[in-house]
Amino acid sequence: MAKTSNVEVNAHNLIAAGTKISGDVNCEGNIRVDGEISGNLICQGKVVVGESGKISGELICQNANVSGTIDAKIQVSQQLTLTAKAKINGEISTGKLSIEPGAVFTGTCEMGNTENIKVLQNGKKDFNKEEARAS
Repeated sequence: MAKTSNVEVNAHNLIAAGTKISGDVNCEGNIRVDGEISGNLICQGKVVVGESGKISGELICQNANVSGTIDAKIQVSQQLTLTAKAKINGEISTGKLSIEPGAVFTGTCEMGNTENIKVLQNGKKDFNKEEARAS
């Protein structure tokens, strides 16, 4: 008999330095990005972007710790931490924001209002009614 395996929600995924991904990445666990993603990253857990990591696209997750480069719209439902090495260009929407001295951020930031950020089990966003009417 074949064994069936359930996806472990606390699974850790790694996109290693030197790896380049073009396209969307959906992740149910946590993920560390030391390589490059050209596309959207939707994660149910925590995203860690290392110093060599780069994301060009939309980032949607629960928590994020960024030391690399992000040129994207960032939606973090709980806490976003930008370390001293972080370079961010884009819109940020998060519950809480922590920025270390030395981090570079160019763009806009909305904090505290996470009603528009809901990551569902299937990896897609759920917008509130007001945002749906605006579309």
